[in-house]
Amino acid sequence: MTEQDIGISVIVPVFNDTAALRRLLAHVATEAANSGEIVVVDAGDDAACVEVCNAFAARRIVCPPGRGHQLNAGARNARGKILWFVHADAEPPQGCLALIEDAMHAGVAGGYFRFRFAGDPAWYKSLLQVLINWRTRFGVPYGDQGLFAARDAFAAAGGFAEAPLFEEVPLVRGLRKAGAFGAIDADIGVSCRRWERDGWLRRSITNRALALAYAAGIAPDVLARRYRAMAADDGDELGC
Repeated sequence: MTEQDIGISVIVPVFNDTAALRRLLAHVATEAANSGEIVVVDAGDDAACVEVCNAFAARRIVCPPGRGHQLNAGARNARGKILWFVHADAEPPQGCLALIEDAMHAGVAGGYFRFRFAGDPAWYKSLLQVLINWRTRFGVPYGDQGLFAARDAFAAAGGFAEAPLFEEVPLVRGLRKAGAFGAIDADIGVSCRRWERDGWLRRSITNRALALAYAAGIAPDVLARRYRAMAADDGDELGC
């Protein structure tokens, strides 16, 4: 496959996420083999990650940890006309790459998938999903919703902020200025791990409090220290 033939670059930042990465690549590798590529940006030193990448013909790039830093490194090394940034623990819909290509052919600068909690259904999950999807119509969808963009639009927007939190905010704002930007009519499953660990109500309130503080002008570095004090987590970002 020549560089001109590559339609979508699937960019996956990982840090000791080998089991989740294997599940994701098993889901998207067949689609990517037709007209795309997979770029895994590894901030760890895990031989198992190398094995998974080799098994699914994914290119592995080693990069210092930091979600925004990893995503930008993936974009710099990607060869596709469309860049899709997806978390290793995501559950994309069937035909996800075709859905992205259809959206791009319709003339959008970029977009994202609808939010859905992975796992068994529950009333509180359904309620939060409705609220999150309503918010993202007017606010910023976070990285766990599978952000994608045309390469040129991504570059013009300045890429991700290399900050410890809210790295996607300037990118999404830039893409909205560049052209149409919105949700694909399909769900992406988002891991419940952080909510189950912290408690559903506590996690949701903390996310909103941090987002409001960021909107009020408090620096991401300051917010990250508060976030890590709440729950030590290896590079997690906000999820709602």
